[in-house]
Amino acid sequence: MSTTPASPASPAPRPLPYLPPVPAPEPGGVPFFPPLRVRGGRHGLRRAMRRRRRAMAAGLAVTAAALAVSSPQAAERPHPVAAPAPRERGPARPAAVVSAPVRIADAETVRLLRPGDRVDVIAAANSPSGGGGEAHVVATDVRVMGVPGARGASAETGALVLLAVPRETATALARAGTTSRLAVTLC
Repeated sequence: MSTTPASPASPAPRPLPYLPPVPAPEPGGVPFFPPLRVRGGRHGLRRAMRRRRRAMAAGLAVTAAALAVSSPQAAERPHPVAAPAPRERGPARPAAVVSAPVRIADAETVRLLRPGDRVDVIAAANSPSGGGGEAHVVATDVRVMGVPGARGASAETGALVLLAVPRETATALARAGTTSRLAVTLC
């Protein structure tokens, strides 16, 4: 057999002198160990993706807020002042409109009302003898917002009507409802 010299381009691999030889394990010499139980293995990928999406959404929200604050358009706009405007003495401003539930004595009249109707509310003093007492107008040209108790109303208790009235008128209606029987007329 003739041996040919190795070419200078590819030297022959030499064994490394600093690694000790490793003996091969005996057959069947692997010790017993219990199987690994991975917690939440079935839905782990879903959970990881959910966490990643939440982090991404939070990062995008912070970035959007930073861009909105630092944009050139935001620098040009004046920031609103939180101080309230001074009150002017002059014509009275319109009264605040509130919703006032009012019990009307005649339930049949309430069944005629629809939301959006305009009514006058009249108070008649209760009299023990059953005769007519003094009547006066408590509210004029007020808007009906709703008729919540028209179906379950009776002749003795009357029926509820929800009216849109100024705050002072709501107080007058409540006062009149405790001492008088209230009625409505359509405008």
